[in-house]
Amino acid sequence: MTATTPRTTVTEREARRVAEAAREQDWRKPSFAKELFLGRFRLDLIHPHPLPDEESVRRGEEFLAKLRAFCETQIDAARIEREARIPDEVVAGLKELGALGMKIDPKYGGLGLTQLYYNKALALVGSVSPAVGALLSAHQSIGVPQPLKMFGTQEQKDAFLPRCARTDISAFLLTEPDVGSDPARLATTAVPDGDDYVLDGVKLWTTNGVVADLLVVMARVPKSEGHKGGITAFVVEAGAEGVTVENRNAFMGLRGIENGVTRFHRVRVPAAHRIGPEGAGLKIALTTLNTGRLSLPAMCAGAGKWCLGIARQWSAEREQWGKPVALHEAVGSKISFIAATTFALEAVVDLSSQMADEDRNDIRIEAALAKLYGSEMAWTMADELVQIRGGRGYETAESLRARGERPVPAEQMLRDLRINRIFEGSTEIMHLLIAREAVDAHLSVAGDLIDPDKPLSAKARASANAGVFYAKWLPKLVAGPGQLPTAYSEFKHGIDLSGHLRYVERTARKLARSTFYAMSRWQGRMETKQGFLGRIVDIGAELFAMSAACVRAERLWREGEHGREAYQLADVFCRQARIRVEELFGRLWSNTDDLDRKVVRGVLAGAYTWLEEGVLDPSGEGPWIADATPGPSTRENARRPFGS
Repeated sequence: MTATTPRTTVTEREARRVAEAAREQDWRKPSFAKELFLGRFRLDLIHPHPLPDEESVRRGEEFLAKLRAFCETQIDAARIEREARIPDEVVAGLKELGALGMKIDPKYGGLGLTQLYYNKALALVGSVSPAVGALLSAHQSIGVPQPLKMFGTQEQKDAFLPRCARTDISAFLLTEPDVGSDPARLATTAVPDGDDYVLDGVKLWTTNGVVADLLVVMARVPKSEGHKGGITAFVVEAGAEGVTVENRNAFMGLRGIENGVTRFHRVRVPAAHRIGPEGAGLKIALTTLNTGRLSLPAMCAGAGKWCLGIARQWSAEREQWGKPVALHEAVGSKISFIAATTFALEAVVDLSSQMADEDRNDIRIEAALAKLYGSEMAWTMADELVQIRGGRGYETAESLRARGERPVPAEQMLRDLRINRIFEGSTEIMHLLIAREAVDAHLSVAGDLIDPDKPLSAKARASANAGVFYAKWLPKLVAGPGQLPTAYSEFKHGIDLSGHLRYVERTARKLARSTFYAMSRWQGRMETKQGFLGRIVDIGAELFAMSAACVRAERLWREGEHGREAYQLADVFCRQARIRVEELFGRLWSNTDDLDRKVVRGVLAGAYTWLEEGVLDPSGEGPWIADATPGPSTRENARRPFGS
C-alpha cells in the first residue's frame, strides 16, 4: 500500500477569498485592456506608440550584440537537447556577460536593462535554446531579483541583489504536489521561533530549483500572538541544512531545464529574510507576475520569428507538382498565418513592455493577455511549421543530421513550446484571472447584489450604486467612433488599417454588452460559466492584438522602416483575427457547455466505463499525487549547483 498525503480541504468560498485578497484591489493608473473590456476603445493610451529613450536603447543594443555573439559561438543547442543539461561553461559565460543581472540596477552589479530590452534578450536566447531562456527567465522574472526589487528592504537588496546579478541562480517555489492554482490549500508551513521561522513542506516543479543558490519560497505562517499569519514569502539559502532536492524532473520538452522536487525539513530562515509582511506572499507573487509574465510571450514571439524563417526557406526549396510548396494555397495560408501572427505577437510584447517601462499605465491585464495569447499562438505556429515540413517536421534534428540533411529541430520547438500554455498560469487559469479583472468595475458596484453572504442593507446600497453606474455606462455602448467612416483616418497609407480600428471600437462595445447581459442573466452563477468567460477573454485578446499590430505598423511607417510591409502584415493579421472573433461571438451563445457538464458528471459517475474497454493501460503503479507529508528526507540530495 502506498501512503498518500492527507489533503488540506478548504471550501470553494474560502479558496475564492484567499485569491481575492491577493489581488491588487485598486486601479490607480489607466489600463487600455481594462477599458477595452468595458467597451471603451482608448487608443490614446497606446498611440502614438510609446518609445524608449536613447540611453536605454544604446545600452540595450550594446548588450544584445554581445549576447548574440555569445549565443552563436558558445551555446550548442543540440548538445543541450542530447545531454538534457546546460553545460557549466555556458552558465559561467552568461554570468561573465552579466546576463543574470539584466534587470538588476547597476548599483547592485546588474545591467539595468529596461523590460523592453530584457524581453528582446530572452527572445534571442530562447531562439537558440529555450532551456537557457527558461533558466534566465525563472531566475529574473519570478526568482529572487524581481520581488526584492519591488518589495524588499534595503538590507535585503544590499545582501542578495549583487549575488543574483553575477553569481547566484535563483528559483521561485510555490506549487506543491497537491496544490497548483489553488493556493488556499498551501501546506508548506513557516512557524515563528524567536528571530527565525522554521520551514517544513514539499515543493514541486521548482524551475531552477536543482541548481539554485537562492530560493523564493511561499509558506503558510500560522496565526498566533504577535503574528498575523497567512501565506508569506521568504528568501531561503538553497544550501541550508534541511533543504533537499529529492528529484530532478524530466519533461516532454525543455530537456535542459533544471526543475525538481524540493523538501524542507526544519529549515531555519531568519525573520530578516521575510519579503514583506506576513500574509502578503500571494500578493507579492501576483504583483511580480504582472511584468514577469511578459518574458514568456517574448520567447513565444522569438519562436514565431524562427518558425517563419524555417517555413520561408523550406517552402521555397521543396517542390511539389512543378512548383515550390509555398505557392500551393494549402501551405501558403499557413505561412501567411505564421508571418502575420509573429508580427502581432511582437507588437503585443513590445507595446506591453514599453508601457511597463514608462509605468504610466496599469498593465496587469495586458501582461496576462500577452502571456495567454502568445503561448497559444506560438504553439499553433510551431504545429503549422511541423505540418509544412511534413515527415521532416516530425523527425528529430539528430536523425536529419545523421542522414545528411539540415538538422532543423521543428519537433523539438513544438515540444518546448507546449509548456508555455501551462507555465505561470495555465490557459484555463489565465482565462479566469483575466475575466475577474475584466469584470472588476461591475463587481465593484454590483458585487454585493450577487453575494449570498451580504445583508439586505448592503444589497440595497449596491442596487442604488449599480443603477447610477449603468445609467451612465450603458448608453455609451450604443454608438461610438467605430461607426464613423472617417475615424482613425491617420492609419491609412495605401493600405487602410482604419477600418480595423473602427471594428475594434465597435466590437469592444459589443463585448461589453455581451458581458453585461451575461451578468444580468446568470448573476451569482456567472463565475461557474467558465466556457463563456474564456471566450470573452479570447475576444479581448484578439482585439488587443489587433490594436497593437495597427499601432506598431503606423510607428514603423512613420519611422520609414519597412512601413509598407508592416501595414500589409497588420492588415492580414487583423483580417484573420476578425474571423476568429466572429466565431468566438457565435460560440458565446451557441455551444455545448450545458451538455458537456452532463457528460462530465456521467464520466465521473462511471456511466461510460464500457467505452474504455478494449485497450490496455501502459501506466505503472503508484499514487496519482506523490506523498508530501512533512518530515526528514529519505533520498539523496540531487542538488547540483553549476560549477560544483
